[in-house]
Amino acid sequence: MQLIAFGINHKSAAVEVRERVAFAPEQVPEALQDARQRLDLDEVMILSTCNRTEVYACLPDPAAGEALTRLAGWLADYHHLSAGELAEAAYLYRDEAALQHLAKVASGLDSMILGEPQIFGQLKSAYAVAGETGTLGGELERALQRVFSIAKRVRTDTAIGENPVSVAYAAVDLAKHIFAELGRCSALLVGAGETIELVARHLLEAGVQRIVIANRTLGRARELGQKFGAEAVMLADIPEQLPTSDIVISSTASQLPILGKGAVERAIRARKHRPILMVDIAVPRDIEPQVGELADIYLYTVDDLREIVDDSLRSRQQEARKADLLIEDGVRLYLEERRSIAAVDSVREYRNMAERLREQELQRALRALSRGDDPEQVLAQLARTLTNKLIHAPTAGLKRASVDGRQDLLASARRLLGLEHHDAEAASESRAVAEERQPGANDDKAKSLPPHTLTGKHTLQ
Repeated sequence: MQLIAFGINHKSAAVEVRERVAFAPEQVPEALQDARQRLDLDEVMILSTCNRTEVYACLPDPAAGEALTRLAGWLADYHHLSAGELAEAAYLYRDEAALQHLAKVASGLDSMILGEPQIFGQLKSAYAVAGETGTLGGELERALQRVFSIAKRVRTDTAIGENPVSVAYAAVDLAKHIFAELGRCSALLVGAGETIELVARHLLEAGVQRIVIANRTLGRARELGQKFGAEAVMLADIPEQLPTSDIVISSTASQLPILGKGAVERAIRARKHRPILMVDIAVPRDIEPQVGELADIYLYTVDDLREIVDDSLRSRQQEARKADLLIEDGVRLYLEERRSIAAVDSVREYRNMAERLREQELQRALRALSRGDDPEQVLAQLARTLTNKLIHAPTAGLKRASVDGRQDLLASARRLLGLEHHDAEAASESRAVAEERQPGANDDKAKSLPPHTLTGKHTLQ
């Protein structure tokens, strides 16, 4: 069996392609069953996120060569796409490369944001869905369990995920340094785009209980608010919200500032000078620069966050190199264990075959003895027949290797059959015999023998 990883991601395909091959969560069980049936797969799993759609499967070795064509055809057909268009953006990894790719995905090394932790949970969820659907087999399950173990070690032994590498995450990380308990904080988010959505997600993960989303259109604010249990207001309502807001993060497309110094001064007085963290991610800026001159206001711009992100990215890249070594080590150990298991299976099968042959010949010999045949001849026939049957397959294989000029295979066969050790023993015996035959070689031995052994006569004492 050969492990394969097939798919597209943010590096190989534009979002226009990725969104067309993405699976909604409720589609995945049906797609797994369809892939197993149409591609004749026993083991298959699908991972589908905003940045990647990948299929992991175990295929018989002869089928692996056609895997790209077959999988691309199935995925394109399932989503009503052109197979050629999909094949241009797709990649295929086999065995060791597939295992390394899976480990990098699980560890966040293949993510758009280096080291991001969400992908590990998404991969675990995909694993659970495949298990519930019944499309996980022993080979794929063992590989994924090892991948999860490697990813956990990467998280434990490196700092790959400790520093923020996105502006949204950096903004929330600043709040953690300013406020001791984010669970008691209230956040006002200005805007309703992708950045604010990411900020809202990070705030919730950090424990912020109350989030208010202010936007130019109330409908979009409400739509985003429903995802995070947030309150939706208009931009005109911001002055009313400021006095109860500990964190203000703004990211709009406005050409003019939305928050001025006067409104913030009034809010500070109403708060009795409790501090406010303000993060202006917008370009042009949403918050007047003069706001940063006010006491009890911590104002950061997108440039301030960029410096944090750049420093953090350099740190993560250094940790990524350590992670690569951990992944290589983990994959190597897994493959060694898998090869060891394969050897155990082969030894067991060979032993069982030998036992069957032994039993067959033993029963034949017992029947001959019961007929009164000569025991010496029966035993000789038993030994001769059993030996011939045991060496038949290796002998035929050695002959084929010799005809094909496979000297490497012949050398390996000699090691496996113990012939090198036998050759060494034979050479040692030959040298001993040669030394015995050399003139004078037995002089010392002769001197130590009794006198009558030298003359052939008994010497009188």
